[in-house]
Amino acid sequence: MHKKIVVSAIAAIAALSAGLAHAESPWMVRARAVNLDWDNKNADNLQNAGVGDVSAKKRWIPEVDISYFFTPNIAAELVLTYPQDVDIQTSALGKIGKVQALPPSLLVQYHFTELGAFKPYVGLGVNYTIFTKKSFDTALGTVSVDRASFGFAAQVGADYKLDKNWSLNVDAKYIQMDTDVKLGGSKIGKLDLNPVTWGVGVGYRF
Repeated sequence: MHKKIVVSAIAAIAALSAGLAHAESPWMVRARAVNLDWDNKNADNLQNAGVGDVSAKKRWIPEVDISYFFTPNIAAELVLTYPQDVDIQTSALGKIGKVQALPPSLLVQYHFTELGAFKPYVGLGVNYTIFTKKSFDTALGTVSVDRASFGFAAQVGADYKLDKNWSLNVDAKYIQMDTDVKLGGSKIGKLDLNPVTWGVGVGYRF
């Protein structure tokens, strides 16, 4: 009787172990090349400052995200990059300098899993951008921006599974991001950056 119980227990443990071995890991890492397409809308008219419209220059940046799947459908994604140089230019003076921005985002996603290897998703979350180099000198004086920006982020994307671990990824996000622009310490307007990001990359689930 005891032998049957031991054998049954060993069989149950073996079956459970096999099931865990074949279950997908809850962790996924993606690496993307992302184009930052700034909205560049000004909340205030900057013409009276003699610099014209202020805008940020579009650019490509690297991006890494770490995702944790609570269920096959629900995941949280932390989007990271290193501090990025953002060129600031004006319609009157051209490029007048640059600031550095660190824009991590945290999103909650819903993944659609009924389409086989093709797995689209949508996400909603927050962005917190830290401007680490906030000011620069121009012929008109010192131009500076606020220390940080906080806003919502929305996302659509899709993974295409190549095998158990690797996948291809496409991703688009809209991020609320704005900052006050100051000249010599006095506010001359607000720069509504609000970028749309378009990214392509690869994912690895482990």
